[in-house]
Amino acid sequence: MLLVGALTMTTILAGCGGNGANNTPSNNTTSPSNSTSTNTTSVELKDGKYDPPITISYLRPWGPDVKFKSGEDQDNNVHTQWAKEKLGIELKNQWISPSTNNAFETKLRLSLASNAEMPDIISYRGEFNLVRELIESGKFVDAGELFDQYASDVWKAAVNEDPTVWYPYMEDGKRIGIPILDFAYNGDPVMWIREDWMKKFGFEEPKTLADLEPILEAFTNQDPDGNGQKDTYGLSIGFKNAINTWMSDAGWIFGAFGSMPNQWNMKEDGTLEYGSVGEGTKEALALLQDWMGKGYMSEEAGLYDETKAAEEFTAGKAGIVVGPHWMPSWPLEDVKRNNPDAEYKAYPIPSGPDGKAGRRGTSNGNGVILINKDMENPEAFFTYQNYLFDHYANPEVGGEFEYGLAEGYDWVVVDGVPTTDSALTGGYAPEKYTLTFDGARIPSLNMATLAKLASGEEPSTPFEKKIKTGVPQPMLDAATIVMAQKDIVMPQMFTGAPTKTMQMNNDILSKMENDTFSQIIYGKTSIDAYDAFVEKWYSSGGKQITEEVNEWYQSVSGQ
Repeated sequence: MLLVGALTMTTILAGCGGNGANNTPSNNTTSPSNSTSTNTTSVELKDGKYDPPITISYLRPWGPDVKFKSGEDQDNNVHTQWAKEKLGIELKNQWISPSTNNAFETKLRLSLASNAEMPDIISYRGEFNLVRELIESGKFVDAGELFDQYASDVWKAAVNEDPTVWYPYMEDGKRIGIPILDFAYNGDPVMWIREDWMKKFGFEEPKTLADLEPILEAFTNQDPDGNGQKDTYGLSIGFKNAINTWMSDAGWIFGAFGSMPNQWNMKEDGTLEYGSVGEGTKEALALLQDWMGKGYMSEEAGLYDETKAAEEFTAGKAGIVVGPHWMPSWPLEDVKRNNPDAEYKAYPIPSGPDGKAGRRGTSNGNGVILINKDMENPEAFFTYQNYLFDHYANPEVGGEFEYGLAEGYDWVVVDGVPTTDSALTGGYAPEKYTLTFDGARIPSLNMATLAKLASGEEPSTPFEKKIKTGVPQPMLDAATIVMAQKDIVMPQMFTGAPTKTMQMNNDILSKMENDTFSQIIYGKTSIDAYDAFVEKWYSSGGKQITEEVNEWYQSVSGQ
């Protein structure tokens, strides 16, 4: 079994916010200014600022994408200066480690093993097993109770857009970790097709798999690039890592038959089923076998990862690739670099023979916040994060974050006009200096904004204006498709730690699945081999895993 992680690539900066120092918690809660924590030290807010200042120690991995100006670093930069001056909060790394080569994970595990003192806050997005090790260490408080007490209405509403974001970080019914939010639907796929090839053959939008068949045939056998050679094919997929994956995806083919492999899906009776052994998977594999036999896909598809398969599309070798709405930013810009006359366009995911359509979903969560049970004043963290949600996530006109997080970093004034052009700003992204990597994000805001702009409406808010200046029209059009098809999403329903039987049997079951699927797709074995695989999967631990997964789901959902 493969646990589908939340691998997201964000191409739009959400760096905006409004003015004001009102960081009052949600209704019917205790205000930080009038409270003491469950520990001993009393802290006080005066005009929205702690006086004397309070220190929050923290750990988070620092990636190579984080760029500082000369003289600044992780502990001394424009954001840490802002936090101290605005809120009276000093942000201090307990230690600093890069995210590359598992350096951060190794050092944190050593700290756990030696029972070293943990910081007030750990913010992390990465290896899920490490998250579970931290949760199971017993060193972190029930953050859900603190969230209910201190989080602002804006932050609560953002989390409540999808309450299942809590599930990965629950233990014995307690919400130990607070999910770090990302933009909703950010990785949900659309179908990208070479539009110049579509025009050449006079094809219209393929609404079904049957409509898609003649397009695949023409792109494979009728010289769509006009070079007189048979060197193109219809669909570029890469299933080296998974069939249901973040780019160059083939999961939508299974979705057309009501299934989604490599993840746990909700059945009509409310129970969870592993999609690779679910109804409809056999039919999808048979179709992939047929398409491979007809040459509609590269013979190297099983060796291609997501990026390599996408390169086949950008190089002009394939006419269709399926992936997120943001692909015009990367890697589809290479299409025109390789061929200035080439065109591409986003299309909806087609339906199957019974009218079904399905696509992989993207979680609203992208990381976790853990709060040390010995943190003296945990409410201070909420003062900090509430401010960002209330003023930065969706800013007001005239607010302190109207154009970005910090002037001279993510925005500058040129000839009297504010601009976020990275060529003029130097490419600094101070939201990456924050405790939660991106400052604060309201999941629904980004895609709703893209769809609004795609409809021709003029931007009216600072967030909308910033999106408008940095997004090409094909991305706007793709966002409209994503939102129009939001009802076909098939989300990963199991987001917990590997179950006991998974830990023992995962490797053998995964190898069995990968080998069987590959043999079928390449036509090296009959489609009937799938039935034997399903039977063996259940008898080799799959039955017990299914029971354990459903027990987990009932424990976190109460259903």
